[in-house]
Amino acid sequence: MPQTVLHPLAPLITGDSHTLILGTMPSPRSRAEAFYYAHPQNRFWPVLAAVYGESDPQTAAGRTELLYRHGLALWDVLAACTITGAADSTIRDAVPNDIAGLLKRYPGITRICTTGSAAAQFYHRLAEPQTGLSAIALPSPSAANARTAFPQLLSAYRAALLP
Repeated sequence: MPQTVLHPLAPLITGDSHTLILGTMPSPRSRAEAFYYAHPQNRFWPVLAAVYGESDPQTAAGRTELLYRHGLALWDVLAACTITGAADSTIRDAVPNDIAGLLKRYPGITRICTTGSAAAQFYHRLAEPQTGLSAIALPSPSAANARTAFPQLLSAYRAALLP
């Protein structure tokens, strides 16, 4: 059943952030747990930790520290939408977050990555005209993206995030 969802999470960002990673919209599990990529089968955190040769901290505080330690910021492209469950393919009535405004407040951000094709498409259409920054489209870490194995995810994220 489609429902209208307002993005409930603040961006995870510091003045030392240089790379902004954007998803589409928090999943029902992430909204319930009030933290990004909270579904235990989502591979975002294990992949991100592996990029930097670390183990996944498993807690929201530890994962936030992982981001900050490596100059990363995390948010989503959309501020609101109509969606069925967590399926990006069902998104309608998309309203973008003010990513250009965020970049003005955090001028150290020089790179943007998106997690999944829907995030990349929404960013390109709704935010890139205001930001002027193109995004590196990364594969979705969702378990629903079974065609991309963990080693392939790791390779793509390493190429985008490491100097």
